[in-house]
Amino acid sequence: KSRFLRTPGGRLVLHHVKKRGSIPKCGDCGLKLWGITPARPYANRRLTKSQRTVNRTYGGSRCHACTRNRILRAFLVEEQKIVKQVLLEKQRAAKKEAYTEETPS
Repeated sequence: KSRFLRTPGGRLVLHHVKKRGSIPKCGDCGLKLWGITPARPYANRRLTKSQRTVNRTYGGSRCHACTRNRILRAFLVEEQKIVKQVLLEKQRAAKKEAYTEETPS
């Protein structure tokens, strides 16, 4: 693509216009990510890290809401594992207690 540009000397020159970079989107919900410079892939590689990401877990890849959901889901999964472990320990203790009561020493 190209466009005409008038120079300070009054001449018309033809400028070649590069494609615009797309705004990065969240990988989960497709929301536009704020704070990240839209650039073409080659130009994106040459940007500084602070221009390519935001200072957060999953920064530059996921939006704030999806990041929050992922962290919350991981936390709840870990909590569920702990609850299962505690219930299993209680069950084992109850079995052991029942076994010791049945068998005379």
